[in-house]
Amino acid sequence: MKTTPRGTVDAFADGRRAIGGTLMTDGRSLWSYGMKIAQRTTEGIVVGDYTRTGGGFMSRTTSKHVALAKQKAHTIMLPELFTELYAER
Repeated sequence: MKTTPRGTVDAFADGRRAIGGTLMTDGRSLWSYGMKIAQRTTEGIVVGDYTRTGGGFMSRTTSKHVALAKQKAHTIMLPELFTELYAER
């Protein structure tokens, strides 16, 4: 389903597929420009803090996507730990 970035994050939080421009989800993971930025787990939603303040700045757009995902997050991780734990899932 095509939607806005906010709609894509909402779909991700609900476990549904969606694409909003350069942000997409299969309902389990959330990608910004093809880079995984969030993962649904049995404990809740985990977001990698790919922002300037989180130490993992990639781009302004990815930072905006992360900010939207953080609104649904149960856990926010440093980018290095997020990548280590969830990059291959």
